[in-house]
Amino acid sequence: MLFLENVTKSFDGFMAVSDVSMTVNRGEICSIIGPNGAGKTTIFNLITGHLRSDKGNIFFKDQKISDLHPYNIVHLGIGRSFQRLNIFPKLTVFQNVQAAVIGHKRKGLNLFRHVEKYFRNETHTILETVGLQDHAEDTSGSLSYGYQKQLELGIALACEPELLMLDEPTAGMSAADTRHATSIIRRIVKDRGITLLIVEHDMEVVFSISEHIVVLHQGKVINDGLPEEVRKDPEVQKIYLGEG
Repeated sequence: MLFLENVTKSFDGFMAVSDVSMTVNRGEICSIIGPNGAGKTTIFNLITGHLRSDKGNIFFKDQKISDLHPYNIVHLGIGRSFQRLNIFPKLTVFQNVQAAVIGHKRKGLNLFRHVEKYFRNETHTILETVGLQDHAEDTSGSLSYGYQKQLELGIALACEPELLMLDEPTAGMSAADTRHATSIIRRIVKDRGITLLIVEHDMEVVFSISEHIVVLHQGKVINDGLPEEVRKDPEVQKIYLGEG
């Protein structure tokens, strides 16, 4: 579904991503791991068009997307969340998701229509999927951090992605919230047949959910394989996991 071919990106002489090639197959859960500064979020931004690579190509379902704008990439079927929360804190939970659905359906450009009644059923379905149906009328900024992350997941689902990209979806969560969020993500992937690409620092989450792991260090891929292969790799243990 997704293929990166010799992708390189530097910032003022600093090589953030260096000659990265990787494949994400349809229907799998793939995690990108690595220490801080390894290039994980840079790769997410390159895939989604928020950055342009200096070299290399990115393909989604055999279509080159390296030169497309983010909104074009979203409409092709790629949805994502961000490290920092990306919600409208003064709108209700329902309005946040409804706005995303309206934008995806391209119904938000007519300024003379009242959109409050647009896609209400679709919005309620998404809220139920991410476990926020009981908080639909709550102001988003008043939610707990864990619920706000679930809301951001709902906003990403509003774009009807075939490939869902989650950047540290459990960062800052308690152990209980992390387990809850992981179960929701796993269920969504299974029920909707979505391909998942995830950046995550919590190794318990990574090894419990992943079918394929790509390990980055200093912008380069040092391992790309099955979870047990990655876990046993001495270089990965030394550089990232800190295991003997």
